[in-house]
Amino acid sequence: MVRFLRPLLRGTTYTRLLHLWVPMLSVAFWMFIDPRTPWAPALFLVPLGLVAAVRRGEGVQARLLLTPGEAEPGISEAPAASWRDRGRTLLWLELRMVLGAAAMFATVWLPVLTFELAKCAWGEPPADVPLLDALAPHRSYALLAPFPLLALYGVVLGLGALITRCARWLLGPSAAERLAALEERTEQLLERTRIARELHDSIGHALTVAVVQAGAARAAGDPEFTGRALAAIEETGRAALEDLERVLGVLREAERPVSARPTLADAGRLLESARASGAKVDFEMTGAVESLPGPVSREGYRILQEALTNVLRHAGAVPVRVRVTVTGRELALEISNPLPAAPPTGRGGSGLRGIRERAALLGGDARTGPEAGEWLVRAELPLG
Repeated sequence: MVRFLRPLLRGTTYTRLLHLWVPMLSVAFWMFIDPRTPWAPALFLVPLGLVAAVRRGEGVQARLLLTPGEAEPGISEAPAASWRDRGRTLLWLELRMVLGAAAMFATVWLPVLTFELAKCAWGEPPADVPLLDALAPHRSYALLAPFPLLALYGVVLGLGALITRCARWLLGPSAAERLAALEERTEQLLERTRIARELHDSIGHALTVAVVQAGAARAAGDPEFTGRALAAIEETGRAALEDLERVLGVLREAERPVSARPTLADAGRLLESARASGAKVDFEMTGAVESLPGPVSREGYRILQEALTNVLRHAGAVPVRVRVTVTGRELALEISNPLPAAPPTGRGGSGLRGIRERAALLGGDARTGPEAGEWLVRAELPLG
């Protein structure tokens, strides 16, 4: 019984009923003008439904009254963008008028019917109401009096659910709106993936350098070397904090430009950090790095950072050969080092996967794995 009456405690039940009543205001107003044509307001809906902004107003009203509190009700608040949207809006207005008339009839006459049956049970003759004017007073009508109220309960809930389903069907997003929403969602997912890669590359690199430096300083037992190691850890930590601030800035300000991110022109600090960790870096650059497009230069920096991080993490302080070549068509990065005793596989962690993803996003290619006794990372990023 409690479950049966629970809809009476929900505000949505009454807001949907209010939504059904609203179109009847125009009918009530028209009855003062010409009571012989109560259907006339439906004709005025034809030009009204063809106005683009009407769809937005109907969408806002439907979301407010039919689906209050729902985050994704499936009802659009955008104006009509095509004639198909206008046709759907017109059909919605006419359907809303019909269902509103049914709701108004039920909410007026069913309570009246209950009242008249109660009068007959009390011994009073019914009023001049169709279907009841021939009834004679009798106590047995007290058993029938609740049934119109039960019918009213069912009609209100049924029409409320029906008008809500029709709103999702006729006022739902168009194909263009669904495509735009899908593209926006895709952009958000790509941005989250990019932020995850940024954090992995910058913070992971800094922690790897700090661990390697601290271990080397502890093993060396040389105060001078320990001082250099601590200085390198401090510098790497500062750089990591700067990178972290840039990434968090993207979260705080969605429109913040990405031009503040490091590029290959800042590769010197990566090389110095690796050298300070004991690695012997043989670096060679060919071409004008400053002329690279921003996205290519920024992703190239991250690829180089991740490759050096992997060297320090898996191979330690070993010789590293870095080649950066800029041509008129592409940027080529090649980082190689001797294979460690337990070489990593090419299907390794998220760092190697991130290198390949970065290259793929720019239409390029990246290969990682053992080759001729060395671990090789080679990335080719097109400039176009």
